[in-house]
Amino acid sequence: MRSSLATLASLLAPLSAFAQEHEAKKVDLLSPDAGLMFWTITIFTVLFLVLAKFAYPKILGAVEAREKALNDAITAAKRDREEASALLAEQQRQLAATRDEAQKLIADGRAAGEKVRLGVIDQANAETRQMLDRAKTEIERERDRAIAELRREAVELAIRGASKVLEKNVDDKANRKIVEDFLGSIEKAKQS
Repeated sequence: MRSSLATLASLLAPLSAFAQEHEAKKVDLLSPDAGLMFWTITIFTVLFLVLAKFAYPKILGAVEAREKALNDAITAAKRDREEASALLAEQQRQLAATRDEAQKLIADGRAAGEKVRLGVIDQANAETRQMLDRAKTEIERERDRAIAELRREAVELAIRGASKVLEKNVDDKANRKIVEDFLGSIEKAKQS
């Protein structure tokens, strides 16, 4: 490459000298000059041959290598894109399956929670009914016991009162006084 540049420089040296010589003259672009045309064509031909021999094969090789690298990169990019599309489709399919499974698990959890809730409610209702039944039974038992106690006390009071009346059977006024005294003594005994 350096030798071709040196050759090119040696070819351009006479041209620059020729150009300086013609600068002194007035240049008229519309009038053809045979000497200038000869040297222009000669320099162009020599430069073309030098470039064709040394530079163009390397430039063409570099362009072809670059074209091959670009084609390989495009092919690889297409392949990678197809693989990425396939992976994306697989990921979307797995994501949809995971969503479906999650929705199923949520629905199963809700159903199980509702079942447990209903079971707890039923159990609480049953326990409440049992407690109410026991309370009613105990209230009835206590009521019956209180009634029996009251009857017993009433009978006892009647017997005591009757025995007092019989002990002193004086008259109605006296009988009334005895019962009232007896009842008063009972109330005093209960208060103390």
